[in-house]
Amino acid sequence: MIDDTLLALSAVELRRRIGAREISPVELLQACIDRIEQVNPAVNAITASCSERARQEARAAESAVRRGEPLGALHGLPLGVKDLEDTGGLLTTYGSPGYRNHVPLSDNLLVARLRAAGAIVVGKTNIPEMGAGANSRNPVWGATGNPFNPQLNAGGSSGGSAAALACDMLPLCTGSDTGGSLRIPAALCGVVGFRPSPGLVPVERRQLGWTPISVVGPMGRSVADACLQLSATVAVDDCDPLSYERDGQQFTQLRPVDLAGLRVAYTEDFGICLVDEEIRQAFRSKIAAMRHLFARCDEVRIEAGDADRCFDIVRAESFVAAFREAYERDAGALGPNVRANYEIGANMTLADRAWAHLEQTRIFRKFQQLYRDYDLVLAPVTPVSPFPWARLYAEEVQGRKTRNYYHWLGLTYVVTLMTNPALALPCGTDPHGMPFGLQVIGPHRGDRRLLECGLALEQAFAHVEVLRRPRPDLAALAHPVPELRAMATHPPRADLCDRALDDEEARALAALVRPDGTVAAC
Repeated sequence: MIDDTLLALSAVELRRRIGAREISPVELLQACIDRIEQVNPAVNAITASCSERARQEARAAESAVRRGEPLGALHGLPLGVKDLEDTGGLLTTYGSPGYRNHVPLSDNLLVARLRAAGAIVVGKTNIPEMGAGANSRNPVWGATGNPFNPQLNAGGSSGGSAAALACDMLPLCTGSDTGGSLRIPAALCGVVGFRPSPGLVPVERRQLGWTPISVVGPMGRSVADACLQLSATVAVDDCDPLSYERDGQQFTQLRPVDLAGLRVAYTEDFGICLVDEEIRQAFRSKIAAMRHLFARCDEVRIEAGDADRCFDIVRAESFVAAFREAYERDAGALGPNVRANYEIGANMTLADRAWAHLEQTRIFRKFQQLYRDYDLVLAPVTPVSPFPWARLYAEEVQGRKTRNYYHWLGLTYVVTLMTNPALALPCGTDPHGMPFGLQVIGPHRGDRRLLECGLALEQAFAHVEVLRRPRPDLAALAHPVPELRAMATHPPRADLCDRALDDEEARALAALVRPDGTVAAC
């Protein structure tokens, strides 16, 4: 019998109870595994898993508690890792057929830091191929369905993480974000996603180290849970030239701000983004329900310049860096989204690149002027309600055709260009009864302040029906949805999908963590 009460507890509370010896990491892990077995066939959020290895680690975590050893911030907490992150000894496919049997020997920096803080990796979470797109479907694992309706899109590229959190399969999951990849699935599944300022969390796998559009960040069922995960990943590291010194512990000591003192600005579309009328109306109703909480709440006009073309170029630049060799070797082996991004970049000139970086700087500077008069900027996260996952992307928004597979993500990629920290916060439902996500954008480098505001907003929303976080009906997910996995035309070898470490992998993982618990340099 699955302990629903236990699984519904926040990650913060679970960690407290583990430290107080009120619950066992072994008990918690087994409850998570049972929930995954019960619900995952209906949403396909968890891909490769390592249940036996996780049980071994849970027993070790339990022994450490009994011996009174110092415990990390995430000690004994089960964790889902997005399938873009390398996990030592655990299948890492990037959702691509060319990597469907790829088992790394070591964790990447993000995973190593989370494990060093005591987290127990249970499995990988689903993505679109190479993380390209906001619909988590790929030819290796198939599609992830939305927990509120498995026939609809869970978002992407961190869709598996968002769906797993919404279903209480795991208390913590990782995410990453270029054009909205953790904010969008968080919004569509009714959980929290935090895009930190570039450099707050070092990114090892970002190949263009000086380009700030791609970050990794935490996802959770609450702001406090996201902060707990964030605290273990903040660091300065020579893997990432953008990383800077900051004490991660501060993010577990945040206090909600007084909303009554906040000056809040809001925009439906940043002046340029496509947004369906029903989402505009829903956003207006949310603003009407919360505006009394603030000192001021004003609609503002934002000058986002030619953000669409700018993002085209900056994004394509990173795809050229990552996929040139693969494209030249066999373009047909790459998915359509990856090919499209590469080809956009391959046809651009140095003049295009220079213009894009100038334009991004202009957009950034203009946007920061808002924070002379306001503390936060609010906007919707997505321009449409979740659509069927069988559609690759939203081909039309507001009656207008989208230019390419990511054009419909303008509400989030405009903010990416600005580089400000941004929080996707559950905010009731849309006209179709699906989760509605509020994008809360903080000042430049104002991560701490933004999260303190997020804590206060979350508390206030819990008391207002139209703003309260929605929960999926888990009983309605009791039956498998086989068509989700049927999309997997290149599935991995079955013996790689759930396995323990071999001796070589165990030694490689152990070598990443120093005796003092810190992570070795990458």
